[in-house]
Amino acid sequence: MERNLKNVLVISFGFLLLFTAYGGLQSLQSSLHSEEGLGVASLSVLYAALILSSMFLPPILIKKLGCKWTIAGSMCCYIAFSLGNFYASWYTLIPTSVILGLGGAPLWSAKCTYLTIAGNSYADKAGKNGKDIINQYFGIFFLIFQSSGIWGNLISSLIFSQASDKGDISEENLACCGAYDCMTVATNTTGSTEPSNSLIYTLLGIYTASGVLAVLLIVIFLDQIKSDQAETEKEILKTPSFWSTFLATFQHLKDKRQCLLIPLTMYSGFEQGFLAGDYTKAYVTCALGIHYVGYVMICFSAVNSLCSLLFGKISQFTGRKLLFALATVTNTACIIALLLWKPHPKQLAVFFVFPALWGLSDSIWQTQTNGLYGVLFEKHTEAAFANYRLWESCGFVIAFGYSTKLQVYIKLYILLSVLVLSMVTYGAVEYLEAKRSPGTPTATEKENVGPLTQETCM
Repeated sequence: MERNLKNVLVISFGFLLLFTAYGGLQSLQSSLHSEEGLGVASLSVLYAALILSSMFLPPILIKKLGCKWTIAGSMCCYIAFSLGNFYASWYTLIPTSVILGLGGAPLWSAKCTYLTIAGNSYADKAGKNGKDIINQYFGIFFLIFQSSGIWGNLISSLIFSQASDKGDISEENLACCGAYDCMTVATNTTGSTEPSNSLIYTLLGIYTASGVLAVLLIVIFLDQIKSDQAETEKEILKTPSFWSTFLATFQHLKDKRQCLLIPLTMYSGFEQGFLAGDYTKAYVTCALGIHYVGYVMICFSAVNSLCSLLFGKISQFTGRKLLFALATVTNTACIIALLLWKPHPKQLAVFFVFPALWGLSDSIWQTQTNGLYGVLFEKHTEAAFANYRLWESCGFVIAFGYSTKLQVYIKLYILLSVLVLSMVTYGAVEYLEAKRSPGTPTATEKENVGPLTQETCM
């Protein structure tokens, strides 16, 4: 157990270091590189590359390199993105975003494969249930990994708080913040002057060093899969070839229920994209300054993590319908309030209320949508979750893609429309399920879909 546990901890802390850097950078892209929408364009390209990567790269790389070296190599793709931010331009940030997107899917797949093999290996030796051990390993991993959203954003806020020229914001500039933002004004410069290059380079230096430490941790301390376990690895990877997975993904769309779940799955990408790309820029950076972005995203991450754990446990008592209703009401209230609210520095607490409520609803969208996929498509999980990753990533691509082209209030109306459509189509799915098996209770979610939940969020 000690050897396997050591490997689980090495992977967990490696991912913690890596995503401390990436999570902090993602939150800052729209504010840090607002010229011509470079920041959000890079995120849109990144998720488009991730879609392509997830279709064919993971099994090929893991077969050729093994899990350990696939993880290490993919982590280097994330470091490339950090380096691209040192001299941010269309010629540096877009190519490094593509590199990161291509490395994202193999990284998560190799991590999943490694933890699965390690769990089964220990279970065989100890005479225990393989699923139980695997769930324990994933639980340890996500317990450590989830805190990356806190540390990355905390580092950015502490560093940008060192700026000596944080001045008062004029009422004229504040008028350009919020839902009816002035598209002609660079909103990231209204709240406070842009951070100095020295502060930006300090932050990027810390993020890059964090990524390098993650790679070294994996290379030095993670054990290579043993020869007897390598056979298991090959068995896991030989089942889905590229073409079989590709065809199965689209053949799965013949199922009415899968087609009806597309709006709900895409909404997950839309709502996360709005918070990371638009709320941070048009509300927080514009009215308070870029040094508050990290604190606001910490609030979102903390509430999201706690609520994911809470709703994962209580869903067996409440059923998924009630939780989806709670998320819908919460998100709808937030969207309407964001349309009406004019952000002002004197209302500091309000800036944190929105991400907290957004984190609550996002935790439901993540846990319950994954649970819904697991329950509805139990016999076709590979194709079902491939569709989940595909459509959620499409939501990210579209949300980041139109981020600089539309005013915030239009994006909020789009978000609200997609939410309403999602709930209508979700209701149709529940109706079809009720007709198919009238005696089956609705709250049949399986708790062991927890690891899959965060798996889809790069």
